[in-house]
Amino acid sequence: MNFVVLINGLTMLFFAALMGVDAALFPATGEEFGLSAVLVGLTGAALSLAGGTSTDTAGLHRMHTFLLTSSVWMTAALAGAVPLMFWSLTPVDAVFEAMSGITTTGSTVMSGLDQTPRGIILWRAVLQAVGGVGFIVTGIALLPILKVGGMQLFRTESSDKGEKELRNATLFASATLQIYLGLMALCALAYLAGGMSPFDAATHAMTTLSTGGYSGYDASFGHFTSPFLQWAGTVFMLLGALPFAWYIRVVYRGAFRSEQVTGLVWGLAVVIVGLAFWLAIADEVPLTEALRMVAFNVVSVVTTTGFATTDYTLWGPVAVAAFFLLTAMGGCTGSTAGGVKAMRWLLLGRRVRVQIQHIVAPHRVVTVKYEGRPVEEDVLSGVVSFFVFFAASFLILSIVLTLFGLDLATATSGAMTALANVGPGVGEIIGPAGNFASLSDPVKLVLVLGMFLGRLEMLTVFVLLTPLFWREVATL
Repeated sequence: MNFVVLINGLTMLFFAALMGVDAALFPATGEEFGLSAVLVGLTGAALSLAGGTSTDTAGLHRMHTFLLTSSVWMTAALAGAVPLMFWSLTPVDAVFEAMSGITTTGSTVMSGLDQTPRGIILWRAVLQAVGGVGFIVTGIALLPILKVGGMQLFRTESSDKGEKELRNATLFASATLQIYLGLMALCALAYLAGGMSPFDAATHAMTTLSTGGYSGYDASFGHFTSPFLQWAGTVFMLLGALPFAWYIRVVYRGAFRSEQVTGLVWGLAVVIVGLAFWLAIADEVPLTEALRMVAFNVVSVVTTTGFATTDYTLWGPVAVAAFFLLTAMGGCTGSTAGGVKAMRWLLLGRRVRVQIQHIVAPHRVVTVKYEGRPVEEDVLSGVVSFFVFFAASFLILSIVLTLFGLDLATATSGAMTALANVGPGVGEIIGPAGNFASLSDPVKLVLVLGMFLGRLEMLTVFVLLTPLFWREVATL
């Protein structure tokens, strides 16, 4: 348990250091960030001292890992909210904005972003950049151990039974960080080449590769009308939603094969082409323009980035229904993207197919395979459980939001966008042309919980609510 306290303390010290950097870069908000750095730093130092100085994880039980995973993300969100609160946001709005940032959701309660101090815009981008790489580590290192929603299969897929080139966990983490920062740098260079200012290029690169979607403008990415920039954003959002362990395999072994990458890319291609032709015919939009508009916004929603170049809810009911369904899709496991994830959709489809075959031919032996390997029954059970918990969480959040006075469309869309960590929903209030500022504080707190649940794959958090978990912890 001391190790859990120590890591939370170090997390706060890390965020305090980032606040200090922001204060030094932008004196206009230096006082707010300076005070925040002191407050968060002192709290982090106290927790670190209380947790001890040992970083030995040999005695870290799996129950502790559940607690560590959930507590660190909550600590990060609360720490990230402090400078926003000292600046001008209310405590609830600050926590909402910080949780949305650190979980790379991208929902915002802020308006007038075009005139917002650059120190605040940078801080929002930093939250998403840190949250993006944080979830890569969580997805690769912790969730497979916890067997959350079939994630143990991703460990087999990503490591290829040991990742021979990178057996050492430190080397693997280092390679992941290098690829993440390298792609971010390439994205920033592409944005610079397309005409963005250095500040815009840097902050939007952070929020693109992290699939977060925060922008420094009320019009989101639609502020930039250059077709080149929008195509560049489309490409790099997709790159952020691909598994980083897959990048490592490509770099070290030239192994490009990945069923979930193939499934995601082909699925996106089919949806984009279909919606583009529909938009071109229904609204008489030139096909090349329709392809660009649809590609950017579909990739943004599926990868759970949340950028928008236009209000796609004005494209008609077909588009609204399509974007609502796409909200839950998600990118790949082991990426910065949220949502259900491509691997789970593939496994669910194959599990349903096998079940139908068993009904038709009860004595026929059929196994579910992934990447050419049989999938164990406990992995499939984990995947099915994830879908059950996702559906149950969506239903409960939607009902709670309607009880707080939201109309059905806003409530269901808000619940889905929070759980899937997408950002904008559909409808006039929280659609791509709106934001979450007008919602009441209780509604915002419900959505904060939804974002937290979605980012941590739900099961990780729900385990903490069971008496059995705490009885197990008490015996350790």
